[in-house]
Amino acid sequence: MYQVLDSQSVLEVLRPVEDPELRKSLVELNMIRNVKIDGGKVSFTLVLTTPACPLREFIVEDCKKAVNKLPGVTDISVDVTAQTPQQKSLPDRTGVDGVKNIIAVSSGKGGVGKSTVAVNVAVALAQTGAKVGLLDADIYGPNDPTMLGLADAQITVRCTDTGDILEPAFNHGVKLVSMGFLIDRDQPVIWRGPMLNGVIRQFLYQVQWGEIDYLIVDMPPGTGDAQLTLTQAVPMAGAVIVTTPQTVALLDSRKGLRMFQQLNVPVLGIVENMSYFIPPDQPDNQYDIFGSGGGSKTAAELGVSLLGCVPLEISTRMGGDSGVPIVVGDPDSASAKALTAIALAIAGKVSVAALT
Repeated sequence: MYQVLDSQSVLEVLRPVEDPELRKSLVELNMIRNVKIDGGKVSFTLVLTTPACPLREFIVEDCKKAVNKLPGVTDISVDVTAQTPQQKSLPDRTGVDGVKNIIAVSSGKGGVGKSTVAVNVAVALAQTGAKVGLLDADIYGPNDPTMLGLADAQITVRCTDTGDILEPAFNHGVKLVSMGFLIDRDQPVIWRGPMLNGVIRQFLYQVQWGEIDYLIVDMPPGTGDAQLTLTQAVPMAGAVIVTTPQTVALLDSRKGLRMFQQLNVPVLGIVENMSYFIPPDQPDNQYDIFGSGGGSKTAAELGVSLLGCVPLEISTRMGGDSGVPIVVGDPDSASAKALTAIALAIAGKVSVAALT
């Protein structure tokens, strides 16, 4: 059918190849670019919708199989890059300059490991090559600097014609802004709602974020002022709900999930943290300390995705205390693999939502 090996015939054989998440042709999505022919050698650029694409290798393999159908092909070279799409804008929300996607990581109650998930997801996304920011909106309990190895970081405030601009701290590939940088370690934050509202808006609009693919917002637990401020201020790519399998945690997570839905924020899914305990001296054993199956059951009942289940390991806690997230300190651990898979799933869902 294809008698001539040229760029047009390459595009034609690639036309049936679809992005598995978007269910659309790579060619029609303009994800195949710079097709070049040199004798029997074919090269082109595959532009993915996120550096964190979990199906990257499958797409490359499908492309190579398609091009191999052409007569005379002796070699295929695929240069893989990515352009993260911008989340959809909303007429009554003001986006953050340079920030493409804002993702809230929230929980119905405290103590379920929400900050651990937020920090590790942010670092895992950065490890894929994405540009990532982390906004610690847990004003009353700002722990992200410690967990990201920035507890002693000094941040800079620049005076400009339009007001003070905060330079975020940076470690493990992630830019971070937190109340923890602005107060003494033992100083409590005793604020009412309007002050909380003001500082969150400052962290959004008066920070030199630069170009960011994903801004992860570590929310305080519950359904209060911080959540309302964020959802009313900026267009959001979605929210992730963190829970444990325990019934009391699940009951509160349902309320948090429904809050985002009522505020027209897409819920990307549920993360079940502390799904089971893995003893360090018996890595083949698992103990359901907080019960089992609660996350999957709740996700099914509420019609959202279960993004993943993260086991409880001592190394995860140690990584958070030492400022070396588990996805950096022990990437081959069960927890790190689960958190990385969750980060990739989140990125995939955000891209699909932006392009459909």
